[in-house]
Parts: sequence; C-alpha cells; structure tokens
Amino acid sequence: MSRVEIALAVMFLVIAALYAAVGHAGASGYIATMALFGIAPETIKPTALALNILVGVIGCFRFARARLIPWRDVWPLVIGGMPLAWFGAALPLAPHVYKRLLAALLLWAAIELARTASRVGIAEASTPLRRLHWVGGLVIGAAIGIVAGLTGTGGAIFLTPLLLFGRFATTRIAAGTSIVFVLANSLAGLASISWQGDLPSSWPQAMPVWAAAVAIGALIGTALGRGGLGTPNLRRVLALVLLVAAGKLAFA
Repeated sequence: MSRVEIALAVMFLVIAALYAAVGHAGASGYIATMALFGIAPETIKPTALALNILVGVIGCFRFARARLIPWRDVWPLVIGGMPLAWFGAALPLAPHVYKRLLAALLLWAAIELARTASRVGIAEASTPLRRLHWVGGLVIGAAIGIVAGLTGTGGAIFLTPLLLFGRFATTRIAAGTSIVFVLANSLAGLASISWQGDLPSSWPQAMPVWAAAVAIGALIGTALGRGGLGTPNLRRVLALVLLVAAGKLAFA
C-alpha cells in the first residue's frame, strides 16, 4: 500500500467514527478526502457510497439494538427517498450555485447546533416532540433523496438537522432515523450507478483496508452515539460533521 492509501485509511476511520456517532455514514467526508488526495473522479462517488453502505449496515444494527430507530416514522422517509436517490444519482452534478446554497444551509445548521448544544439536554426534556405525518415523511424523503443522489451522499447531513430543528426527534432518535435513511439512499445510489454502467472498471486496491477502517470507525462512533457521549457533545459532533460537509460543497 502507498502512503496515500494508508493516510486515507486513517482519515476514513476518524471520519466514520465522527459521522456514525450522529447517525451518518461519512460519504461527504470520504468524497472530500479522496478529492484532496487526487483519487480519480469516476472512482470517488461509487467508493464513497460503498463505504457508506458498510457503515450504514453497522449503524442500523447497533442503533436498532439500542431501540433508537422509530421504524414507523422511518419508512415514509425511506419510501420517499430511495426512488429519488436513484434518479438523482443518474443526473449530472448540480451547478456550483446550487451547491453553494446547500453549503450555506449546512453552515447555518452547524452554527445553530453548536450555539445551542450546552442547553439542549434541558430543552429536549421539557419540549414535547411533534409527530412527523407519513405524507410529510414522504415529501421530506423525496426532496432529500434527490439531493443525496446528486451529491453522492446518503442525505443524513440534511435530514438530521431538519428532524432536530422541527422537533420531530431527540438527538439520539434523529441519529437512529438518519442511519436507516442513509443506508437506503446509498443502496439506491450505488444501484443506479451500477445500472448505468458507471462503476469503476476496478475498485481501488486499498478498498479492503479502507472498508476495515470505516468498520472500526463505525463501531466506535455508534458506541458513542448510543450513549457514550452526552447529548450536548453529540450536538457538537454533529455541528462539526455539518461544517465539514458545508466546506466540501462550497469548495468542490
């Protein structure tokens, strides 16, 4: 293995741990890191989605074991999101203006999460949650699904803040919801790329090592997300994740 491949493995482990703690799978981080290290563009998107799927499977299993996945609320999001993620993955990349707008939205969400993190425990205990109607779930899932397909991500970077700011879920339940959404959309996105014949002719030689690295990261991150970190710190981690995603979109 080259030094670049080893460096990517280490960075992927850290990214997977940070993202998995908040119910994400890390695609935006993998994409930004691979682009920074000069990985071929046609390899980046399917590789990120494949790693996303691995982290998503681990995250779903571990968050479900902790009873942090509200399945009745998740299915409308998944049903609305998967077809649009397939469709979005088949479209050309969005224009730069579009990506800048998404970056600004994520930056705002990151700032708000970091600013309110210290008092979130009291707020979540005292503020009643709102029910996400299944029609709203379908619409939200579809809207985020197409963005996920376009950007090669699972969509959790958009779903989690929406669930939190809309008071549809607590921080840990939002993480459990998001990881299922990520897995479904990543499967749809990779299937769409495969159906178009756009998978790389050969996966990177370091792919088994990268997969092992993100698996270890996912185990660490989900342990933190299920209870190893307090809710305020989980919000701070989420703010950091959104900041990384915003930077990726702004400077891609």
